[in-house]
Amino acid sequence: MSRGGAHKDRTEGPDRKCVVTGEVQPKQGLIRFVAGPDDQVVADVLGKLPGRGVYVTADRDVLDKAVAKKMFARGLKMQVSVRADLVNDVEQQLARRVVDLISLARKSGAAVAGYEKVKSWLDREEARVLIQATDGSERGKSKLSTPHLGTYIGWLSADELGMAFGRHSVIHAALASGGLSQRVVEEAQRLRGLRKDDGGRGHREG
Repeated sequence: MSRGGAHKDRTEGPDRKCVVTGEVQPKQGLIRFVAGPDDQVVADVLGKLPGRGVYVTADRDVLDKAVAKKMFARGLKMQVSVRADLVNDVEQQLARRVVDLISLARKSGAAVAGYEKVKSWLDREEARVLIQATDGSERGKSKLSTPHLGTYIGWLSADELGMAFGRHSVIHAALASGGLSQRVVEEAQRLRGLRKDDGGRGHREG
């Protein structure tokens, strides 16, 4: 059984303990932080930086509390400095991570963009994930439904989706089934915790 309170990061098992809430949960819902060479707290979004790390739930309120209550110093067991824009930096890193993964899916043929292509994938039940831009027309977005037993992502901007597809902007996109799509969903869920105002409203379930 996993021990979320274990002291070493490299213990077996995918669960970790949030230094703020004390809850043990899968690493996919947490963000790892380490102390950099200058003893400044650094977000380790990919979970690969060396050294002792602490985990915080991917939620803006929880992260704000970690900063305000100096939880990083307690978890890292050392004096550290925290940049004022740390939480916003985490959001930007997560957004870039999601965009990069969608771009990889596009290059592998596992993602399409544009209303007609997305509708075609949905009609043929080839889509597992429906992605729609927060700043797209609610009327237009309501014409497409989330795949049955699939996932909806609705907290990326049209510009961010555009970067993933090499375009100026994208409103509608879809991902096929596969491991890469699962990684997009997992990272997008972490991003959602940082973007509470963009809760994925305006879509219909299939």
